[in-house]
Amino acid sequence: MKKDTDKSRVAVVLPCYKSKEQVFQVLQEIGEEADLIVCVDDGCPMGTGNYIERVCTDPRVRVIFHSENRGVGGAVITGYRYALEMGSQVIVKIDSDAQMDPKLIPLFIKPVLEGYADYTKGTRFTLQKNLDGMPKIRIFGNAVLSLFAKLSTGYWKNLDPTNGFTAIHASVLKHLPLDKIDRRFFFETDMLYQLRKADAKVLDIPMKADYGDEESNLKVGKSIIIFAMKHIRNTIRRIFYQYFIKDFGIATIQLVMGLILLIFGSVTGIIEWRESIITGNTASAGSVMLAALPVILGIQLLLSFLNYDISTLPEFPISRTITIPEQPSPNDRETRDEEKLDNQHKHSIRNR
Repeated sequence: MKKDTDKSRVAVVLPCYKSKEQVFQVLQEIGEEADLIVCVDDGCPMGTGNYIERVCTDPRVRVIFHSENRGVGGAVITGYRYALEMGSQVIVKIDSDAQMDPKLIPLFIKPVLEGYADYTKGTRFTLQKNLDGMPKIRIFGNAVLSLFAKLSTGYWKNLDPTNGFTAIHASVLKHLPLDKIDRRFFFETDMLYQLRKADAKVLDIPMKADYGDEESNLKVGKSIIIFAMKHIRNTIRRIFYQYFIKDFGIATIQLVMGLILLIFGSVTGIIEWRESIITGNTASAGSVMLAALPVILGIQLLLSFLNYDISTLPEFPISRTITIPEQPSPNDRETRDEEKLDNQHKHSIRNR
């Protein structure tokens, strides 16, 4: 166990679902940097939580049970809340299916503990060798989803948005609307969306995933469509909040004017093209320019907006500036109440 646990308490959260055969190996490989290990049995039909209680003797391990499956996000949020209640300073989340190496935990918590980042996440795409053994369908799915994620989260330089190996500072986690975060497989990306709204600094940590014989519960083909719709929703919400409520400026004007000109030019061009087909007459140069020029200007303005959006990534961790008042203990409150009554009594005596 760590000697300085009061200053750097680290909790590890493991959502457990159909991972009975791998979870004990994961628990054994978690090092002494962790002070608390929270295993959340998410209504597992294999009884993973009961298995952990039977075979694991590690005093750091706590098992929480869901009576019904809430999804990976729901399990993680339960673990997050328990770790916050226990006073953890940094909370790590890893999967329980042995696809992530627990020995990497020190790399994830160090930037958070030292104030270089609010949130660290793994990425398998920084180094080519980290992709060895990764199923081709997952590489394709992550590539497509990464493009959508850059738009919806605003973290343009971060890769592998669906990676579930993460660490977060407790002070930042307390300020996130956990009730609004997606409970299913969109959880990791939705976390990034909420972190961007809070201007949190996110840092990627290179890692290699180990894909064994276990079957993933995520169906990539179906998920791409569902994820795409959620990304579009979050993109609209993020841009509206960031550029119309939080920071109305030149980028907002570029966005609005770019969309107006692009739509106007496109609609005009379609109308002229339709007229030309119906009448058989070639469109005049003026008509072509009336459609083409707004489209060109609109695209230029939208590219300028995107360039601004990319350049405004959070540079400083907000965990350095967030201060959370400590709740007084019952003894402290009783002492203050006694002092207050004593002062009132002295004041009453003076007045006499």
